[in-house]
Amino acid sequence: MTSTDPDSVAPAAVETVAGSARRFYPQLEGMRAIAAIGVLVTHVAFQTRAVEIPVLGPVLGRLDLAVALFFALSGFLLWRPWVDAAHRGTRHPSVPRYFRHRIVRIWPAYLVVVTLVILLLPEAQGADAQVWLANLTLTQVFVPLTLTAGLTQMWSLSVEIAFYALLPLIGFALLRLRGSRLRARIPVLLLLAAVSLGWAWVGTSLPVAAGVETKNWVFGHLAWFVAGLVLAEVAGVLDSGSGAGASASGQTRPGRWLGGAIRLSANRPLMLGVLVVAYALACTRLAGPTGLGAVTEIEFATKMVLGGLCGYALLAPLVCNDGPFRILTSRVMLALGRWSYGIFIWHVAILAVVFPLFGIVPFSGDTLLVLVITLGLSIGVAAASYAFIEEPTRNWLRNRENRRRNRARHVSSDASTVPASSAPASIGTAPDDRPSTADQNTSHAVIDTATSAGS
Repeated sequence: MTSTDPDSVAPAAVETVAGSARRFYPQLEGMRAIAAIGVLVTHVAFQTRAVEIPVLGPVLGRLDLAVALFFALSGFLLWRPWVDAAHRGTRHPSVPRYFRHRIVRIWPAYLVVVTLVILLLPEAQGADAQVWLANLTLTQVFVPLTLTAGLTQMWSLSVEIAFYALLPLIGFALLRLRGSRLRARIPVLLLLAAVSLGWAWVGTSLPVAAGVETKNWVFGHLAWFVAGLVLAEVAGVLDSGSGAGASASGQTRPGRWLGGAIRLSANRPLMLGVLVVAYALACTRLAGPTGLGAVTEIEFATKMVLGGLCGYALLAPLVCNDGPFRILTSRVMLALGRWSYGIFIWHVAILAVVFPLFGIVPFSGDTLLVLVITLGLSIGVAAASYAFIEEPTRNWLRNRENRRRNRARHVSSDASTVPASSAPASIGTAPDDRPSTADQNTSHAVIDTATSAGS
């Protein structure tokens, strides 16, 4: 992000706080751009029938696994503050602040997209109150037949929102895994992912209304988020030096198995191999059809496993190595990363307009032409969305919180001039009981760079 974003700083600018080395990872901004473009490409490939091309078609069609990358990015960035608190033995992150930032990050631009698409896109016009309400509240995956033209990709954003609500519950459940119990955090998260693989069978047995696809609920996609949660735990070990045993200097160090896992995660050729093998398997029938078609429970579970592996293999070398990552951190990729949410929420509606606007018949080819036009228009609209909607609303929230913190500091400063014998007990909070300014700024950098899009 640019220097105009107070919550986005380069790694060297982030202060080390009380033994923590929480960082902003600019290379993940570039990876978010790749995920957004991957989602766009797979939708173009489907609507131009490129997915039917031998060999290349399944590869393009399975770019829907960019959703797994988005989910893993969300899991990693949003889980980092909880990991830091566990390693440092400090209070858990503020849940109200977390929800405020998630709401302001997601809904302002999203509400604009939904309103304009339903009002102006011919295929979406005439929507009833149920369609409006489900789309405005991002509950499409729970309400039958409410995914509408121009907004069909929002099912994964609905899953993402559900994960936002679930994440603090996971955080509270793991609060006791600190100190000597830190080594148990990764196995517990992996167990959660393994259990979630059974959701396909559980979901299909639920008495839901016709048209509701329970596989598209957050419980079925937890494995993709957990890939990011596990990587956040690995990053926490790398940054703090804590783990499973005490060294001669008194610093804790990773246990043997965790140290091995970190070395494997940092091995770029190995992670590339995992990515290639997992993606190649996902392009086969093992993970279900790459286009429309029924997906069996075992195919869905297989896709979750392979998608989780792809997400982890893509992100782990970026987190476990120091770089440089020249392409991902280039000005172009960082800009596209900033605009990635806009690319995601706008591109399906833009794709729907491209066909009649340029006289192209859907499902009749012209893949490259449609891709170039859709990508160019999506980037332009996304840049405007970021400049006029996303960034102003986020700045408004930051300024509001800064004013509240300044008022609190003034009150605290005034109270400090009162003699101790006359000061109320509630004012006598020790400085160590609340986060320092550097700690708050660092936490903001972690939370506010979280990815906010699905497929």
